Amino acid sequence: MSKLYDFDNLSDRHIDSARKWDETIVATKFPNHRKDFIPLWIADMDFKAAPEIRKSLVEMAENGAYGYTYATARWYESVINWYKKRHRINIPKEWLTLGYGTVPNMHVLVQAFLDEEDAILLNTPIYGPFAYAAEHNNRKVIKIPLIKDDRIYNMDMVSIEKAFKEDKPKAIFFCNPHNPSGRIWQMSEMTQLAELCQKYKVLLVSDEVHSEHIISGTFNSALALDEKYLQNLIVLTSPNKAFNLGGLKLSYSIIPNEKIRETLKDQYLKNSITSPNVPGQIAMITAYESCLEWLIQCEDYIRINLEITEEYINQYFNGWELMAMDSSYLPWVDISSSGKSMHEIATRMADDAGVIVGVGDDYVADAEGFLRLNLGTSHVIITEAMERMRKTWATMEKE
Repeated sequence: MSKLYDFDNLSDRHIDSARKWDETIVATKFPNHRKDFIPLWIADMDFKAAPEIRKSLVEMAENGAYGYTYATARWYESVINWYKKRHRINIPKEWLTLGYGTVPNMHVLVQAFLDEEDAILLNTPIYGPFAYAAEHNNRKVIKIPLIKDDRIYNMDMVSIEKAFKEDKPKAIFFCNPHNPSGRIWQMSEMTQLAELCQKYKVLLVSDEVHSEHIISGTFNSALALDEKYLQNLIVLTSPNKAFNLGGLKLSYSIIPNEKIRETLKDQYLKNSITSPNVPGQIAMITAYESCLEWLIQCEDYIRINLEITEEYINQYFNGWELMAMDSSYLPWVDISSSGKSMHEIATRMADDAGVIVGVGDDYVADAEGFLRLNLGTSHVIITEAMERMRKTWATMEKE
């Protein structure tokens, strides 16, 4: 029988100085929040990391040496074996490059492949740091809204091609699965996008960080595209969202094209990105070698939290609609039919219900009228949060 993991027994998030639980940080957004607040915003989980990871980190800490290291042969093997086992994709060792985090990697990538005043294209709404990577480096951002069809987003291929042709971006930052909605893109959609990228010489950058928490369906990696498209592809990913390792600041890129790969490595050298994080590499190796069963059980646990959330929203929250969530633990909620603004709702939930939720401001554009929740916590806390929100919403509807 498989080992059963305990997801009800949460970490003390004050010991690790978690931003999502910090009252001072919450107060900068909601000065009048309830002191007994429940944070359902920043995208990390309250679950303890898999015991196998904790054990490996304790052994490293007790060994007492934390000096300079390197990307080890075992690290390469762990990634290669993970992709073969989890995603049925064979990755040659030379395609892999260890980095310091997906968001830092995007900044480095912008510096490496775009000159000042060049542009990236984004399908919005999308993860805010995609835009920051361009803006912080004096590059432009072209925004093409996704098309909302019922409870899912679709890419507007006509508008994307028009922007490729007229505005000539150097790269598209593609989020797969989509963040914030959790949409898993189909191979036919990605092939169409890859074809346009190849036609107009636009570098396809696929962020696949949310690819491990699959709630419904099957994840399709851009690495499964036809060989001819792989030569114009950069995949950025990490186990950080899957195994809750974000604070260890380690990720990697998968780049089939040697010239593109060496260009990115040269930029790493210019930024003195040379030695990986010691505990980060150990945690990543352990996650990939020993923690698949933990991840599967975590997904099952999150599905129950989603069921609790869906039941409450469908029954009590008139004008709220959950987008179909194929992946992640972060429901994207359309409140545009509620008669209230997202800021009004978020503030009342913080002040009256004591539940901190995310708002659409954090997703570049085309996210007015959306809230984001976080299901990476216990069933008890999710139920308590939804019950508090239900009572506050019932009062708001009467006003």
